Amino acid sequence: MEKKVVVAVVCVAAVAGAVAAAAVVKRKMKMDRRWAKAMEIVKEMQEKCGTPIGKLKQVADAMVVEMHAGLASEGGSKLKMLISYVDNLPTGDEKGLFYALDLGGTNFRVLRVQLGGKDGGLVNQEFTEVSIPPNLMIGTSDALFDYIAAELAKFIAQEGQEFELPPGKQRELGFTFSFPVMQTSIASGTLVRWTKGFSIDDAVGLDVVEELTKAMKRQGLDMRVSALVNDTVGTLAGGKYSYKGVAVAVILGTGSNAAYVESAQAIPKWHGDLPKSGEMVGKVYCSWSSHLPLTEYDHAMDNESLNPGEQIFEKLISGMYLGEIVRRVLLKMAEEAAFFGDIVPPKLKTPFILRTPDMSAMHNDTSSDLILVEKKLKDILEICNTSLQARKVVVELCNIVATRGSRLAAAGILGILKKIGKDTVKDGDEQKTVIAMDGGLFEHYSEYSKCLEHTLDELLGEEVSKTISIEHASDGSGLGAALLAASHSPYLEVENC
Repeated sequence: MEKKVVVAVVCVAAVAGAVAAAAVVKRKMKMDRRWAKAMEIVKEMQEKCGTPIGKLKQVADAMVVEMHAGLASEGGSKLKMLISYVDNLPTGDEKGLFYALDLGGTNFRVLRVQLGGKDGGLVNQEFTEVSIPPNLMIGTSDALFDYIAAELAKFIAQEGQEFELPPGKQRELGFTFSFPVMQTSIASGTLVRWTKGFSIDDAVGLDVVEELTKAMKRQGLDMRVSALVNDTVGTLAGGKYSYKGVAVAVILGTGSNAAYVESAQAIPKWHGDLPKSGEMVGKVYCSWSSHLPLTEYDHAMDNESLNPGEQIFEKLISGMYLGEIVRRVLLKMAEEAAFFGDIVPPKLKTPFILRTPDMSAMHNDTSSDLILVEKKLKDILEICNTSLQARKVVVELCNIVATRGSRLAAAGILGILKKIGKDTVKDGDEQKTVIAMDGGLFEHYSEYSKCLEHTLDELLGEEVSKTISIEHASDGSGLGAALLAASHSPYLEVENC
């Protein structure tokens, strides 16, 4: 009797062990299938984001064609080419007290600059930075400009007596407004459309200088706008003050655009008198989509954006969008491959919750166990207990998206260099061509900026790349606006007489 009981117990234990083993095998097979599906999504993303040199040269060539068309006539190109009316960049001889208002994204800055002339240079520079409340980004024109003018008045109210101006002389302001504007003079321009998350309908079609001027009057400020520029024109001017060879400026931050020095005779749509310098600064907005390596995530993000079908190039390369692209891929992996477990993390469904600075931090994590990646996933997306293997995949996704963006940005720069004939070496041209770069993405996302510079060298070739220099023009847009206010001051001609 005892023998039978023992046999029965052994049989039950064997069956239980077999069932447990089968469950383990089944669970492992399920996990393997999920992992394989996740890797399939990553591989497809990598393939569709591919930017071989041949593709990048196609992008650059397409950009040159669109630049020619955009300079020929309004609306003649998918690439927005705008005339800046800046025909005399700073020389270093500018002297006096000037201000700048730099509105380029979710923050704006107010600057005060003291210039000492040819021998004095930049004597003093002070600034304050202010965040724009989200409700004002989608409110009314009056509400936005009243808020800005109030902060400007507050900044000036704190000045000492040394900054008081002589009776009858107005304070002069350079206004950096980094959104598409159709300028009609150096100090006037109508808003074409908003970008970077702004959507204030009643401001579209209005003269932004006039709107700011009215707001300043409501604040009791005796100040005039001497120059209206965008961030890249400001960066070009600020860069030129430090580096004489500056011919191109590029902003890579929340958004992206460029400015460059063009021959006035190469602008058929310019109908005014040719400037004495023979040159005009042109503005380039990244609004076309020819030859771009787009994915389903890019199309979906564009369709759900405030400006569907517009600024496609910008949506692939700039800081506002890179983290969001990564989030969308991770969400698909969570939904279709249970990448973070059986339940899709709710926070992962929130658009733009993963910001590009956080993406950059994960991409730059050099710790052996990717502890920073683990922390970011937990703090931002509330995803806990990730494996090292999963964290490595997250880093790889960051790399795929950042590499595509930086290489496309390099192709865009090549397009501008080709347009102005700086993509070849010319006999007797000893001065280096300088590209002034600014923007938080370029400054703080080191993997991105390193890849951009390496790709540009690769596109130009060894000989030509030696004649091109990239310089970080820190705070160039604000300083540049003040410098352009100085070089376009109505008091300048009187003082020089």
